Amino acid sequence: MAPKSTVYKATLQVSDMDRNYYAGHELVLAQHPSETDERLMVRLLAFALLADERLEFGRGLSTDDEPDLWRKDLTGAIEQWVELGQPDESRLRKASGRAREVVLLTYGGRGADLWWEKNEAALARLKNLRVIDIAAEDSKALAGWLRRGMDLQAMVQDGVLQLVDGEATLEITPRLRREAG
Repeated sequence: MAPKSTVYKATLQVSDMDRNYYAGHELVLAQHPSETDERLMVRLLAFALLADERLEFGRGLSTDDEPDLWRKDLTGAIEQWVELGQPDESRLRKASGRAREVVLLTYGGRGADLWWEKNEAALARLKNLRVIDIAAEDSKALAGWLRRGMDLQAMVQDGVLQLVDGEATLEITPRLRREAG
């Protein structure tokens, strides 16, 4: 019998002053048995950074034809495709053809840097790809915040995200590796 996903719930209040977006979200995150706590929390971080009323989680690691998160317009066309980690260049190329914008959040420190060095030239052809890096110490600290029920506030200002859980604050400064366009 295959292990089942673990379900986490998060109430996320987003105040994104950079994009003038202010809203609350009730989120359900299903953690695939092979997904690390760090990766799950980077998914939540990606949601906070890109929050939108139509942004939603994909079906997860076991699904090849869906991203980690995506936002579709009212006709079902994919406006934003969000990937995490160090995906195959071919996966990003395919996503680039399907979505108006592709956002990749890399994390993992030196491993992410090496992956970027190897793939940067090939990814330069993808004009609608934006690549954002999360420092290893930030993603590891974020993994420690995982709880079955989370009540979080995310404030984004001048490219810096402050995440507050009522007891502690974590400040994360995503680094833009590549801007789309």
